[in-house]
Amino acid sequence: MPRLRQTRSVFSVPRRTLQMQLALFYAGLFCALGVTLLAITNGAAFVGRSSSAEVGSGGPAAAPVQPHSNVHQLAIISVIALPIMVLLSLAFGWLVAGRFLRPLRTITTTAREISASNLHQRLALGGTDDEFKELGKTLDGLFGRLEASFELQRRFVANASHELRTPLTAERALLQVALADPDATVETLRSTCEEVLKLGEQEARLIDALLTLASSERGVEQWEPIDLAEVAEDVLSVRRQEAGRRGIHVDASLGQTHAAGDPSLVESLVANLVDNALRHNVAGGRVTIVTATRAGQATLSVCNTGPVIPEEELDRLFQPFQRLGDERIRHHDGHGLGLAIVQAITQAHGATLTARAQPEGGLSIEICFPLDSARTRLPT
Repeated sequence: MPRLRQTRSVFSVPRRTLQMQLALFYAGLFCALGVTLLAITNGAAFVGRSSSAEVGSGGPAAAPVQPHSNVHQLAIISVIALPIMVLLSLAFGWLVAGRFLRPLRTITTTAREISASNLHQRLALGGTDDEFKELGKTLDGLFGRLEASFELQRRFVANASHELRTPLTAERALLQVALADPDATVETLRSTCEEVLKLGEQEARLIDALLTLASSERGVEQWEPIDLAEVAEDVLSVRRQEAGRRGIHVDASLGQTHAAGDPSLVESLVANLVDNALRHNVAGGRVTIVTATRAGQATLSVCNTGPVIPEEELDRLFQPFQRLGDERIRHHDGHGLGLAIVQAITQAHGATLTARAQPEGGLSIEICFPLDSARTRLPT
């Protein structure tokens, strides 16, 4: 259906822009002041002429009387000059308003150009530190948060599509083989269904880990007081049975340590640290967990025995889906996102993470939450 073009009438009123409104305001204010000034001037002249006329009629020694024509001529000149000055004030107000509204036009033009594909663009207004510059800084901060949000969304979709491809392909292959087998029995079909269910559980754990990673990278929305010792004790109570099954001894020295943050994210941080220490360990190994307050910081440290980690491989372990060396096969109960989640939660809380590879093997991770900055974030 062809689009109908909207025709503009010759007598239509132009759009009332802010520049036009300011110019009309300046001209109207000048006109009001001018009329008031003329009224005062002409009124004073009329009163002076009347007084002079009364004094002049009192006797021969009276002062000369101002002619009536001079007052009349002054009134005519004032009436003619007033519209001219109003027009000049309107033009001057238009130019001044345009000059002061130039940063606003820059903001509008740049905001229209910014889209999801170029959220890295910023206004970066210069000039004096006025309200428009403050507005530009606020919008730049908004664009930065939108860019981070879009980047997190793209990263989540990319990671999910990449990591879910393998279990989905395996499920499809299992089902196709089971359906193509003419001699399939109840036992073989049951076994196939059990394998598909295990792959589905693996996918569910992977999606939960990706959601945790995305939420931790988004930042902390509500700060609450947290006792790191209590969180660590809750996490260990759930995992002591697994540690015993793996033959790993757990040492816990949990001193009362208060910090601030998101309780669910902090619990996920401790859980991922403990899970990583248990999974990447050796039979008969050891895991040590310590919470304490040192140098004005709430610290949480987790140390574990395990294989020797080269120093050049240490930073790569905190990237998503990265493994030590050339290993590509994940543990059946892992998802390759544990340390990446730990690092994202640490950054979201403004904490510092220190990782050291132990010479005898294993990993030592210490996380420090600043107490002073944490207190300022808590609601009073």
